[in-house]
Amino acid sequence: MKLNFDVIIIGAGAAGMSAAIYLKRFNVNFVMIENNAPGGQINRTAKVENYPGADIIGGPELAMKIFQQTQNLGIEYRYGDVYEVKKEDDHFIVKTDVEELTCKAIIIATGRRSKYLGVENETKLAGKGISWCALCDGPFFKEREVVVIGGGNSALEEGLYLAEICKKVTIIHRRDTFRADKVAQDKVLNHPKIEIMFNSEVIRFNEKNERLNSVTIKDNKTDEETIIPCEGAFIYIGFGPMTDMVKPFNVTDEQGYIIVDENQRTKVPYLYACGDVTKKELYQIVTATAEGAKAAMAAIKDISK
Repeated sequence: MKLNFDVIIIGAGAAGMSAAIYLKRFNVNFVMIENNAPGGQINRTAKVENYPGADIIGGPELAMKIFQQTQNLGIEYRYGDVYEVKKEDDHFIVKTDVEELTCKAIIIATGRRSKYLGVENETKLAGKGISWCALCDGPFFKEREVVVIGGGNSALEEGLYLAEICKKVTIIHRRDTFRADKVAQDKVLNHPKIEIMFNSEVIRFNEKNERLNSVTIKDNKTDEETIIPCEGAFIYIGFGPMTDMVKPFNVTDEQGYIIVDENQRTKVPYLYACGDVTKKELYQIVTATAEGAKAAMAAIKDISK
């Protein structure tokens, strides 16, 4: 049968777009599918300070620069939410909410989604004071008091961004030390508008007139509960991979991350993965772009056989 494409890239974040650039250079027949704005998690980052050659650049700006590069190359980009991937004989079938496509090979670059705390009123107040994106929603809280929940790079970097526009930022972390890099820690610990609450965790979001108006936290050492007034809460406690569509292939670990070899191949022939959706040590833009290039080259080599 005649296939729609040689390769389908699912996801247009840093990894997916990098794979697309390399496939294009080898004149492969492919398409890139994304269910959101191109750039993925880059769009949720206020400032990127560790991407080679970019010095300091806004996340959305960097995402758009990479996407514009793909469009300048004439790379086909389609909107679609992929909900099923099947393999039949020597080809794959990719089903989206828009269409059904066939291909010889697939590169999974769907990235990760933010985790929920799983506490009282979190779902109810999502979008009503609770957010997972400071860059998206921070401006709504200008000169207001907000909390940031988490202790990694994302929490601290977005806390610093919020401190530029909010009256006060309280960072709540369940451990006694941050997991973020030293540069981010030093900036946060010395910022006059940021207060730190270590060994604490949010156990309840409180509402008034169907909006967030405070959080109840518990001291992990004394079990004492305290109510912190705030109008906004930004959650940065980690991510989970978006891999539901490939679960039937049994290529993920217990957390759902796709297991790949050094060239981004899974154990299923012609199925590759790259970027934050894979099991690895370092989740950064620079590693995602490198993995996208490797996945593309592996697919090119395999298809050419």
